Amino acid sequence: MPGKKRQEMEFRYYEIPHGEIVLALLGNSWIREYGNDIAKLHFHNLLEVGYCIDGEGEVVVDEETVPYEPGMLTVIPVNCPHTTNSRLHTKSYWEYLFFDPESILKDLYPENQLFVQRIMEQVNKKAKVYQPGENSQLVTLVRLIMDECRVKKSFARDSIRGMLLSALISIARNDTGENQTMEKVQGGGIYQISSALEYISRHYMEPITLKELADACSFSETHFRRLFVESMNMTPMEYLNLVRVRQACDLMKKSNLSMGEIAVRAGYISISTFNRNFRKIVGTSPYQYKKNSDAYQGKLLNARVSAKKGW
Repeated sequence: MPGKKRQEMEFRYYEIPHGEIVLALLGNSWIREYGNDIAKLHFHNLLEVGYCIDGEGEVVVDEETVPYEPGMLTVIPVNCPHTTNSRLHTKSYWEYLFFDPESILKDLYPENQLFVQRIMEQVNKKAKVYQPGENSQLVTLVRLIMDECRVKKSFARDSIRGMLLSALISIARNDTGENQTMEKVQGGGIYQISSALEYISRHYMEPITLKELADACSFSETHFRRLFVESMNMTPMEYLNLVRVRQACDLMKKSNLSMGEIAVRAGYISISTFNRNFRKIVGTSPYQYKKNSDAYQGKLLNARVSAKKGW
């Protein structure tokens, strides 16, 4: 008798626009038929906050399913497999915020690493689903942030940053309480390699070996590599190069560093290795990208697994 079919997962690497601290997906383009493919979950590199404006369906996080309706708010941590499915043959209207909470906290509290760590532990602990009427303070903050992103008044960035801080504290504060939480199942899947993903995010600019990543997860190199490919549909080194190239793109947009300096800060000792991996992922050279980054932005926004594993 055949075993249970494994869920296929997709990794999505989102990019925060240059000069912004949040990627806001807003407006009528997000009125659509969502998913209807429970077997295909996705996860990404930024914290996701979603708000349902209209429609009904279900939110799937790992192996748990929760019905949604207008007024629901979801908070999905980094690397948490999930999807949204609207009721069959109907459209829903969701709006989303994607941001890097640790970067925001470190910017606001550079001398208080303990506070940053405490907030991040609570934010990343589990996915959270707030039914209509629950945690009205957080819902109000999220709607205000979305409106600020929509209108872009004077001092919008500072206003958004302050409200994001308040939202993060509200999320951490509501770790226990009335909202429905969806615990991360630590027994398998992507959670088995979460320590390696965290290690890469903190040390991508340094030389990293397969052994270091395997040790971070307490696995042998062979077992770790197999688990990583099964979870991410790419090898550990392919993922590391994706993270490094993304960081290089950010540096090109935000600084006037030479290409050699950018390569080093992104984790490449050799400029030729940097050029080769950059072209493989983005489809052009670093120099061409810097000249016309907007033309290639979607290449990274839509970065997907390098190979689909058969089930």
